[in-house]
Amino acid sequence: MRLTVVPDEGEAEALCGLLRSEGIECFYRDTDVSAAGIFGGSTFGGWREVLVGEDDLEQARKLLPDQLL
Repeated sequence: MRLTVVPDEGEAEALCGLLRSEGIECFYRDTDVSAAGIFGGSTFGGWREVLVGEDDLEQARKLLPDQLL
């Protein structure tokens, strides 16, 4: 399940590190071009979507930094 979309791989890796430290498995991947436009970014940027298992989604949302909510 998609947890959030972040602007680059570094931010995705940092967020996954936080989630993993709390026992939540996650991974990230390139996102579709349309998602970048939602956040006012360039559609040519390195946007990544961070994904977690459905059972972990609620707990993972509680750990998101405020600016990613």
